[in-house]
Amino acid sequence: MLAIAVPAFTLTWWLAGYLIGRDPGRPALRWASAGLVAYAFAVAAWTTAPGSRTAEILICLPALAWAGSVVALLPLTPPERRPIDIGAVVLGVSFQLMVVALPGAGKLVVLTPLVGALILLWRSHDQVVPRSLPLALSLIAALYAASLALVLVPLDTGGPAPALAANGLDLLVFGYLIAVAHAMAAGERLRPDLRRSLVAALGVLVLLGAPAVLTLYEIRGNDLVTTLQFVPLAVVATAAGLTGRLSRLIDGIALAGETRLRHERATLFLNADALLRLRERRRLAEVGEPEFLRLTRRALDDFNDLNRLSRSPLTDLPMVARRVAGRGDDQPRARARELRAVLREAVSGLRPAGPFGTTEDWRYYSTLQFCGVLGLNPYSRRQRLDGLSREARMAVDWFRRNVPRDTMRQWHREAAMVVAGRLWAEAFSSDRSRHATSNPS
Repeated sequence: MLAIAVPAFTLTWWLAGYLIGRDPGRPALRWASAGLVAYAFAVAAWTTAPGSRTAEILICLPALAWAGSVVALLPLTPPERRPIDIGAVVLGVSFQLMVVALPGAGKLVVLTPLVGALILLWRSHDQVVPRSLPLALSLIAALYAASLALVLVPLDTGGPAPALAANGLDLLVFGYLIAVAHAMAAGERLRPDLRRSLVAALGVLVLLGAPAVLTLYEIRGNDLVTTLQFVPLAVVATAAGLTGRLSRLIDGIALAGETRLRHERATLFLNADALLRLRERRRLAEVGEPEFLRLTRRALDDFNDLNRLSRSPLTDLPMVARRVAGRGDDQPRARARELRAVLREAVSGLRPAGPFGTTEDWRYYSTLQFCGVLGLNPYSRRQRLDGLSREARMAVDWFRRNVPRDTMRQWHREAAMVVAGRLWAEAFSSDRSRHATSNPS
């Protein structure tokens, strides 16, 4: 058990840090990270008190987090997502209370939300990216359920250590699949960035893990010292998973008085992170129109997040390349700024003629311009209107009084598709027609 506990704890804790550091704003990644951390705590608890009530409860938590991550992956419209998200939270709390109350094998009821979430994912499998994700998650979930049953059901299978190790391996594969799904949905590369982080995690495992295992063997029976062995492993594994963010945090503390230097170093760090995750430039011309429309919709959702835009494949749009060509700065963040300018102009092209209005013709422009480009939230009680233009104040008041939140989100999706269609036509249709003209068959 001691030999299994250290690598299982270190690798799951590292992957949790990597996932949350990849994009903290994505619920699927947050839920997956929570599940991996819960497993790491369960391993530590099982090492100090094998088969204890606390350890059994902790080992069940990843199933609930896994279900939450799958629900976050569902391709739902805003009106559909709200009741499902609320229901997922209510069911999660209910099943967690059942896990606390039920003994031994009864805790396997925790698998019910996961089964339900996978059924919902299969119902939408034709809209899920990648298409093989439901099958892969279902297979790993079946293996996970079997290993969890071996942990909780008292059977003569050589002790809980092999089942706990299998449980951890299943969760590592699950975390990897969630990372793949996020990377494909965002149009990013995964392997170079993940491989770099994994090398750091393996270094942690060799340099700190081996001494920790030896120490655990020597101090068996001392629960306090045993628990303390996991603390440095957690700290350094977190650093391995959050390398880029940790570097920026250290700069923020050490270079507090050097604003310009801190800003320039932050830009370098962000450019370096983006380079690891950008797809090859030739790939953008090869994607089909549906994929391009999805990427454009995502870029509009991330309009005010320059870090996410810097990793978007749309930074390789021909019009972005033309804007960057004469400026001598072809770094990811420079391209992201130009992509933002292209999107802003595309949104402005939706504006109807004449003074601002609230008719049907204005719904797409108003939704993207005020709720997207300007980043206003009409439904927030803390939304301040100081310094806003008269049009912006009128738009916020109109949304707040007359447009339900779900309707606004639906308009945002539809408007994003309109913008995406225009960008597709401008970026590729003209290029293909020129190519056909210059190369007649």
